[in-house]
Amino acid sequence: MKNSEIKGLTLDELKGRLVTEVENYQKLKFAHDITPIENPSKIKQARKLVARIKTEIRAKELAN
Repeated sequence: MKNSEIKGLTLDELKGRLVTEVENYQKLKFAHDITPIENPSKIKQARKLVARIKTEIRAKELAN
């Protein structure tokens, strides 16, 4: 998900998306702990996506 797509979402959509992406990140991390996954950079990408969403949520909260 690109930054422009994240900025286009509403606050409620961002919060919903954050929940799903955190779950996805935790699943990736857990799967990697059990058996190394093919592409470990997916974990890094998922973590950064969560951070981008949190940053945009905070920016929208401060704007209001």
